[in-house]
Amino acid sequence: MRMPDIRIGHGYDVHRLVEGRRLVLGGVAIPFDKGLLGHSDADVLTHAVMDAVLGALALGDIGSHFPDSDEKYRGIDSLLLAAHVYALAAEKGYAVSNIDATVIAQLPKLAPYTAEMRSNLAKVFGVPADRVNVKATTEEGLGFTGSGEAIAAHAAVLMVKQPGKSASGGVKPV
Repeated sequence: MRMPDIRIGHGYDVHRLVEGRRLVLGGVAIPFDKGLLGHSDADVLTHAVMDAVLGALALGDIGSHFPDSDEKYRGIDSLLLAAHVYALAAEKGYAVSNIDATVIAQLPKLAPYTAEMRSNLAKVFGVPADRVNVKATTEEGLGFTGSGEAIAAHAAVLMVKQPGKSASGGVKPV
């Protein structure tokens, strides 16, 4: 019996909270007095999912695909970068089966925004929203996330080889 070609990936990202930046998580702008510091929009949730997909397919990490030394990525919407990662996966003949992600933040409370985050990630990665889970937790005041210095995210993805799909044409640069 031939086993299905499935891959599991894990991603992690963390960015410092600073004044004067927008807070964007899963493509959702969240009202808060601080935002995440980074070269792009610093969307840790989307970055963790992207790294999970890249990791599952042994394609490196987001830093190797979208280096912070490249000005064309300054301030870019991370969902645009995620669309490029999705295209890389499709080029290899893989599709996302499901995504499970956790955002770690003391504040703000994220529950009112998780449905929209799920929807955004589902659209970009070509799956129904019921195959994407986004949850949020605090660290009870412990560590850099618990003290409000940063927000972090973990993500796990299951990738499945699509029958009859093989690598084809190149992915256009972002």
